[in-house]
Amino acid sequence: MTGELIVTIVLAILSTVNGWGWVTNRRKYKVEVKKLEAEVKAMEADQKQKYMDLAKEYVEEFRKYIVEPLKQEVNELRNEVKELRDAVREINDCPFSGDCPVRDRLRKHEEDGEH
Repeated sequence: MTGELIVTIVLAILSTVNGWGWVTNRRKYKVEVKKLEAEVKAMEADQKQKYMDLAKEYVEEFRKYIVEPLKQEVNELRNEVKELRDAVREINDCPFSGDCPVRDRLRKHEEDGEH
């Protein structure tokens, strides 16, 4: 009976120690999980910021190398068309209007269906 009592006491002590160890490990685990979650959120935020910076850089590059040159080209073409329109309007005032090669060429394009 004394042997059984000692075994029971030893088993009770071991069970208590194991139970306490489990509680302690569980707390450590929760703290560790919270740290990892915070790290993951920080990494996700950093990744999103990198994507935003990259997108902003792409937009700036697009504007610099595509939009701005196209705007400049369109403006130059508009000026040239305006100058051409003004010149065509002045054909009738030209002293050579009866035999004007420009008017003849424009008429030919109109007749051929080329505008």
